[in-house]
Amino acid sequence: MKEYKYLFGPVPSRRMGLSIGVSPIPKKYCNYSCIYCQLGRTNHLTNERKCFFELEDILEEFKDYLKSEKAFDVVTVVGEGEPTLYKDLGKLIIELKKHTTKPVAVITNGGLLNKKEVRDDLKNADIVLPSFDACDEKTFKKVDRAHGRINFSEIYEGLIDFSNEYEGQLWIETMIMKDLNDDEESLMKMKKLLEKVKYDRLYINTPVRPPAEEWVEQVSSDKISLAVNILKGISIDMLDSKGFASEVEDDYEAIISIIRRHPMNQYEIRSFLESRNCNNIEDILERLQEVKNVDIVAYKGYDTYRFI
Repeated sequence: MKEYKYLFGPVPSRRMGLSIGVSPIPKKYCNYSCIYCQLGRTNHLTNERKCFFELEDILEEFKDYLKSEKAFDVVTVVGEGEPTLYKDLGKLIIELKKHTTKPVAVITNGGLLNKKEVRDDLKNADIVLPSFDACDEKTFKKVDRAHGRINFSEIYEGLIDFSNEYEGQLWIETMIMKDLNDDEESLMKMKKLLEKVKYDRLYINTPVRPPAEEWVEQVSSDKISLAVNILKGISIDMLDSKGFASEVEDDYEAIISIIRRHPMNQYEIRSFLESRNCNNIEDILERLQEVKNVDIVAYKGYDTYRFI
């Protein structure tokens, strides 16, 4: 089976099931350079919206993929950067929905929600999942390291405005990290801010894959419980996910096709290969060690494989 340029997956999402990813943004083009990003540091920090790829090219891939009749639960516009930087995002969402009855979701850092044109684009989605990691400007700058034209008060007001305008499902995700935003005072401030936002769900996460900065640490289960109790959210760790999948027939190439877009640790790779009845797992792991564009990061007792 051929490898797609703009589509990937299905990959497991603990929030939404099996997700077909749609990437309208080149790798690591983002208006944030979050310290916890599983893709590593942002290479192209930009806040300018562009049509990076032709809309029709993306849609042709999607229509071709649907011919396979592969099972999936949701179409997620997420990419390897910030999807709201794609200028034709609104049109993309509308066209995707013409070809599937599955929900179309957008995962965003929320950095452009202060712009009406972006809010209007996102209104076409069934689910929007913005990040909200800070309770003030200082923490925002330290954690999300946004483009210089973005400030915390504007993205917060943009989130409020969007929540009042949007008729779909708004699911907020908060990344909690040790000694950065996991203390009771910070969580109480965040709770107060979120009282002005009309959202349907709040997911609480902590870094489980190697972050962009090695000094970033995940929080203890006690801290997760504290955040859940204060913010009245859902811990993502408590959700189950389905396994990775790929239509690429060759086992090695299937792994490569996945980690180009989504990091996998050695246990996920083994489980994936076992599900395909692969009989040369060790050989594939050895081959991955020799790929120059594959970065193997040791983190929390796992070796995680990701493209650089």
